[in-house]
Order: sequence, then C-alpha cells, then structure tokens
Amino acid sequence: MNFLAVIVLVFCRCSSYGAKGSENELIQTFVIPHSHMDVGWVYTIQESMHAYAANVYSSVTEELSKVKGRRFIAVEQEFFRLWWDTVATSTHKRQVRQLVKEGRLEFIIGGQVMHDEAVTDLEDEILQMTEGHGFLYETFGVRPQFSWHVDPFGASATTPVLFALAGFNAHLISRIDYDLKDTMQQKKQLQFVWRGSPSLKEKQQIFTHTMDQFSYCTPSHLPFSNRSGFYWNGVALFPDPPKDGVYPNMSLPVTKETVHAYAQTMVENIKQRAAWFRTNHVLWPWGCDKQFYNSSVQFNNMDPLMKYINQNSKEFGVTVQYASLSEYFQAIYQTNLVWEIRGSEDFLPYSTEPNQAWTGFYASRNVLKGVARQASSQLHAAEILFTWYRIRFPDGPVAKEWALDKLRALRWAVSEVQHHDGITGTESPKVADMYMQHLMQAMMGAEELLAALFLLPHNLDIPSILSSHYHRKNVHQTLEQHVIVYNPLAWNITTIINVTVTFPNAAVFDDNKQPVPAQIQRSAQSNVTYDLFIMVDLGGLQHRIYLIQLSEKPCSSRSKCGWTYEAKGVQFERRNIQDWTKTGRRLLPVLNECYKLMFDQDTNLLHSITYQEENYQDYAFSITTRVPECFGTRLRCHRLEQTYSLGPLDLNTEVVLRTSTPLKNNRTLYTDDNGYQMMKRPERKFTNNTLARNYFPMVRTAYIEDELSRLVLTSDRAHGVSSQANGQLEVMLHRRLWNNLPWNLGYNLTLNDSSVVRPTLWMMLGSINATSTLYQREAVELQHRPIIMPIDQPHKPWQEKGPRADSPVQPVVLPPNLHLLSLSIPGWNYSSNHNVHLNHIHSGGTLHSEPDYDRVLLRIMHLFEEEEDPELSKPVTINLKDALQGIGEVKVLEERSLTGTWDITSLQRWNWTTPDNLETKSKKCLRCGEDAFTVTISPKEIRTFFIHFVPKNF
Repeated sequence: MNFLAVIVLVFCRCSSYGAKGSENELIQTFVIPHSHMDVGWVYTIQESMHAYAANVYSSVTEELSKVKGRRFIAVEQEFFRLWWDTVATSTHKRQVRQLVKEGRLEFIIGGQVMHDEAVTDLEDEILQMTEGHGFLYETFGVRPQFSWHVDPFGASATTPVLFALAGFNAHLISRIDYDLKDTMQQKKQLQFVWRGSPSLKEKQQIFTHTMDQFSYCTPSHLPFSNRSGFYWNGVALFPDPPKDGVYPNMSLPVTKETVHAYAQTMVENIKQRAAWFRTNHVLWPWGCDKQFYNSSVQFNNMDPLMKYINQNSKEFGVTVQYASLSEYFQAIYQTNLVWEIRGSEDFLPYSTEPNQAWTGFYASRNVLKGVARQASSQLHAAEILFTWYRIRFPDGPVAKEWALDKLRALRWAVSEVQHHDGITGTESPKVADMYMQHLMQAMMGAEELLAALFLLPHNLDIPSILSSHYHRKNVHQTLEQHVIVYNPLAWNITTIINVTVTFPNAAVFDDNKQPVPAQIQRSAQSNVTYDLFIMVDLGGLQHRIYLIQLSEKPCSSRSKCGWTYEAKGVQFERRNIQDWTKTGRRLLPVLNECYKLMFDQDTNLLHSITYQEENYQDYAFSITTRVPECFGTRLRCHRLEQTYSLGPLDLNTEVVLRTSTPLKNNRTLYTDDNGYQMMKRPERKFTNNTLARNYFPMVRTAYIEDELSRLVLTSDRAHGVSSQANGQLEVMLHRRLWNNLPWNLGYNLTLNDSSVVRPTLWMMLGSINATSTLYQREAVELQHRPIIMPIDQPHKPWQEKGPRADSPVQPVVLPPNLHLLSLSIPGWNYSSNHNVHLNHIHSGGTLHSEPDYDRVLLRIMHLFEEEEDPELSKPVTINLKDALQGIGEVKVLEERSLTGTWDITSLQRWNWTTPDNLETKSKKCLRCGEDAFTVTISPKEIRTFFIHFVPKNF
C-alpha cells in the first residue's frame, strides 16, 4: 500500500504540469517500422539468418531506397553485422550508408543484443554495447542515442544508468508488472525521468517511455478478418523461406474495399493509446517478432493506408507519419513539459497475470549461467594480459592479429549470450547448446592466447619463463610440476586456489623458492585425484609461478613437505530427511579465526555458525541447507566458501538452499541490480502467487539484515533469491521442469535440464559496518578469481638454472574502493576527433582498415554508494600515470563516454525538465582542478578513457 500511495501522490503533484491541447487537436502518430529479432530463443542464429533475418535487411534496404518517406529502426546488431559481413552486396552497402546519413535507417540501442536486465552482469552489458557501438561508429560514424528495450522480462535500474553513461537521450521499456502498468496507464504515468542510481542522481537521469498494454507489437486482431493484423507479409517460415514469397497467414491487402476498415481499426487503436499519455504524440510500433522479411508487401500496403488516413485526418482526428524513434522523442522533448521523477527503484520481478510470475528464469539453465560468467571472467583476464603484453613487448612473438582475433571471438560469444532469451535460460535446448558451443570454442581460443602470452619469450634477449626457473637437484622419489597463477584484479590479494593432482603428497614453493602454505585431500570430483589447495599472494595484475613437488610416499622431513597439511576427513553417511528424529546431539566443530561452524552428524547439515568480531558480542546463525549433496566447504576467515554438486534432478524439481537466522529482517532482503547497486526488496502481499512474486534476481550479491547484523551471500552466477520467513534467505540453485503449455511444447521450450551443476557461494556473517566494507570487493573477487594454468606435466627435476633474467612484474594497485572494470585494446580504427572521422567515412574511407593496436580502453568504477561507509564512500582522486606505471608510461589520457564513441567534452545530453529543476541549472563543473592525468571518481561513478602508452621494450 505504501508503493501505491507514492504513485497517487506523484500523480496529484504532476497532473498540473502541462497537458494535452484542446480536444480538437489532431493526434500526431509516429509509425515506427521495426522487426524484433531474437538472437536465439526458438531457433539458432544460423537458422534465423537463413529463414528470415538476412531477408529483413536486404528487403528493408531496397524498399527504403525506393520511397523517401519510409523509415526503419535496426535494433539487434548481431544480425545486422552478420548480414553486412556475409550477405550484403556492394549496392546494399551503398544504399545503407545513404539511408543512415539521411536518418531514415536508424540504429537503436546499438548493442550486439537486446540484453536481459535481471540476470546479466554490468560488465557484460557494457561489453555487448561496446561491441555494437564500436562497429557502428567505425562503419557509419553514428552513435545510438535511444533505447528500445521492449522484450526483457522486467526492467532494472542499472540499465538506464548505463545507457545515460553511453550518451543516450531517452530510454524505452515495455515488460513491467501487468497491474503496475495498468495503474500507470490510467494515471498517464507511463513516461517519467528515471534517476536509476541513488548516488549519481540527476547526473545520469534519463527520460523513460513505457510501452502501453499493446507492447511493441502492432495489434494482431482485425474485426473484419481472421488474418494477422497489419502483417501483410505473414509469418516467417522455417527452415527455408518460400521461393515464391508467399508466407502463411498473410493479411488481407489494402484495397479500395478494405482501406476504410483498416483505417478505422488503426485509428481506434491510436486513440486508445493516446488516452494513456500526456501529449498528443502517439508512438505506434509497426512490427513484431520476425517481421519485415518481405518489406515490399509491408510498405506497399501501409503506404496507401497512411495516405488514406491523412486525407481524412479531420474526420479521424489523427495524422500518421513514418518515423524513426529519434523523431518521436524529439517531438516529446520539444513539448517542454515537466516530467515526474522516478527514483532508483526498478521493475523487477515481472508478472503478466496473477499466476504468471517470470521469476523462475533467475535460476534456469544454471550450467549456461555459470559458463557465461566464467567466459566473461576469462575475457577480462585475457584482455588485460594482452594489453600489458602489447605495451611492454610490442615486438614480441605473439602475433597481434592472431591475439585480437581470439579476443574478438570471445567478446562476440559473451555478448551474444546476454540476449534476453540466452543467459535467462528461456530458449529451446538446441539454442542453449548453440550458446554453449560458441562460448566453449571461444574460451579454448582465449586459453591458447593466455598460454602464449605467459610462455612465449617476450623478446630474443629474455629466456622463457620455464627456462628461467630454479629447480632443485638431487631430490629423490619426487616429480615436479609448475603452475602459473595470474591475478586479473588491480588489487593485492591473498586467496586459496585449487590444483588437481594425481599424487597424495605435495610440497609447494613460490618463484622465490619459499615454501607456500597448502593442504591436500581426496578430490571431491574423483577417487583417483587429489585437491591441492594453495595459499597464494599476488599483486595487482601480477602472475607468479609455483613449483609443486609431488610424491607417492609421505614426506620424511619438514623441508621436503614444505608447509602442506594433509587433511583429515570425517565421513558422513547418506541420510534421508524422513529419518531425522533428533538434531543437535552429535555436532562436529570446525573453526578458524573468524567463525566456529557446527556440523550435525545426524542430519548431515550445517547446524550453526558463530561469528566473533572484535568489540562485538557473538552472533549465532542457524543454517539449513537443502541440497542433494554438499562438498568442498573450506574456510578463509571472513569468507565461507560453499560449493554444491546438484543433479541430475528428478523431473519437476527445484533445489533451494535455505539459510535460517535469528535476524529480524521482516522478510525484507537486498539483492543487486546487475552487480552494480543493491536494491531493497520488502515482502509484497498478493492475492495469488505470493511466493513466486517475492523471488528476485541475485547476479552477484544478496543479504538480509536487522539493526545490528547482516548475512551476506555472493555468487559465481545468477540465482533467484527470496526471504519467505523472518530471518530466512533462500537461494534457488537448480531446477528441472516440464512445462505443459501447448505453445511451449510446440516450440520445444522445455526446461527438462538433466545437467549436474556446481555453483559456488561465499558467505559472510557479522555486523553491518564490518560487512559493508567487504561485500563489494568479495563479490568482485569471486567474479574474477585468479587464472590457474598448469604449464607442464609432472616430470623429473631439471638441472638448476641461474638467476631469473626477467624482472618481476610491477603490481598495479588501485585504492580499495575502485575496481578496474576494463583494460583492453578494442582494435577499432576510428579517429577520436568526430569531425575527422566523419570526413573519413563520407570520403569513402576503407571500412575494415588495420586495427588500432595502440589505443587502450580503460574503465574504472567506484564500488561504493554515497554514505555507505565513512571512508570508502568518499570520492577518490588518483593519478592514472602513477597508478598504471606497472604497465607502462602513459603519454595521452582522453576521457570518453561509456562505450568509447563520444569525447566526453562534446557529449551534451538532453536536459529533461523535472519538478526540482524547472529552471535549467548551470552545468556543474565536474572535472575542475584535474590535471592531465589526475582524475576524481565519485561514488558509483564509472569513468572511461582512451589511453596511449609510450611504446617500449623491457
């Protein structure tokens, strides 16, 4: 009721600010032709390209070129890029360039895909946008300024922030809770200014348009026909397009006999939509999924229909025109109305009716979610390492063209799976297999690249890493193996890595010949291997080599064993939950410096955790873990790591980890929006489906708290989370379902997922103050764990070599509240000067010129919100020349928009009028006092730069 009360108050306040003109004023209708093309869903990308997607761009290009007034918006860039590179003729390309120049073919969003907003991570959202924007800017010199996020299942508050940072002037969404949309329609609140970040506030506000109840598709019902509405080209046909161009369910043509009936239907719908908005401008989307593959039929019927309406505009009270999305938003902007403000609340979860809550997909296809996150982490590491290599060893033997090809393949695969029917798990099994295949192939290529960057000699004067190592003489009955461990974070870290070995005894030494603490135990995955846990210390962006001495026989002395502890196991028998009669009788303690864990040997469950914090009393938490198997739990003071092995599940089963605590959280939890910001999720009451509608997405982090204490979970992939009872936090880890809806079965959209998944969670318990300083960094550390690369098989010890010839890598360490979001060589070859680049484009410059290997893209993000922590929430001022000297000497620093295509000094976004800025405020000087290399980064700010380093061989 509180939420509804806020809506009523906002409506009452805003209803006095400007309204529609007189009733006699004609409704101005902007007909926006579009085709929504899922990068996946039912059919693979290859199948879609063959059946319809290529035809969309070929036929649209041809038809727009015939009639000046026609328009079209292109949204999903993956299909357009595939068409441009593999299908488009030279004539098509010439026509497209002209249409883009005239603004009649408009690129909207501009990312590779229309990404999901619930279970995607902000690093991957930024990546897929950057991929698309770079291609569009290099090829056409255009920079998308509007979004068309019509199909993701709910809307996060992070997406509009990222779009604003990328230079967008307006944002468009569609799928929000059905009952909320109905309320907003009736109160004409479908348009507002969204301030998605509570820390950035008005600095990144963006005008947002919510599609009405008809969503992004043209009404399909015709009162005078049983055909498919205004889709004269019919329904796409798989696997092959019909040779004669006749598709199923083609609508009645517009003739003298049918034109008036069509006009009445269209005008009626336009007026219905107009009643839900404050201005006389109506956005009328013409299109739907897989439309415009036969554009001549579409335009040749719509042209006379629109002409007829305009000829009778006074009778109908409506005018119609083909329009791009920018033309519609420009008209809205010029009304100068005062728009209500929406704060940092989001539109998650999403429901379409009382018993249809779209929250299960937060946990669907857990394996795909995990692999997508692993691929993203591997890409992050490979990008940074290649950048480091190029700057320090520009003439090294790793071919730059080969390396960039490997990176681009992984960028494409990670971008592609962010589609709203990709990482969500809402696609057909064969499409899920396609995503997995693309990810795995690209990851194998990136692993080859990492190996080359680590192992190949950096130049002719420096020996390889292996040949420069120390090796012990006269060590009997041992074998040696070497492992490279790389820290892709710009922080110094101490963490535990796991290396699988085939020997029961091992000693570990670092690259300074010093023994390293380790523990060895039987593998949780195999009866013939062992898990060797190694404590590693790594500087920011550093890699080190660890020597592992392996033996069948136990060590005879401390010097040979190093500091390796042989773990002692306690076997728990498998127990049925129905056999539980008493609990808490036989408790097994496990302790470290921070926690005491008690395991119940009668239930095989974690019974309790006691946390001790200096200056605080002890807090006890009762934990109930409901999973088929649990293994691999290990301790590292504040961080408790839990890894689960789940599956194959029985059919129609969902597996939930439920943690019960005495925290009085009133069924309120906090979950992250895309790993960017935490959202408060109070329990909501519904007549139907309350449990499912109180599940929320956790991309990285979730926690519950009371006035003193907090329980935090961070995850290595997206999950669904909820607080179904006071003090409870539950996580849905895996699910296997059979959906009997006929349309799902018809498309084989089954979740009959028989996979085995192994998700990892990190848990922290303690005071709010203590956990507030930790959980953001913990989430990032879990996201970007060290890269572990065994570089040889166990072998006999080699002869000891001389001292290492190469100097150790200097660490790159940022302050604890900053995260190195990106450090990469994009490879796009365009001038940073927009006018110079446009002149190059318009003079017929070569499209695919030599990639620019010298321009580095840098992003740095402030992890904390305003006032979250007394110290860590402060703005941070750093000198990037000093901070990056471990990589090389910075000679040029140029600030850019989020995706790199705008010089930040020339980016002037539209200033939408809101109640608190009726008079335009003078623009605040945000960068005053900064010298050429010193920057200040405020809470939750993401700043993006192009950097050029002084080339030098070390």
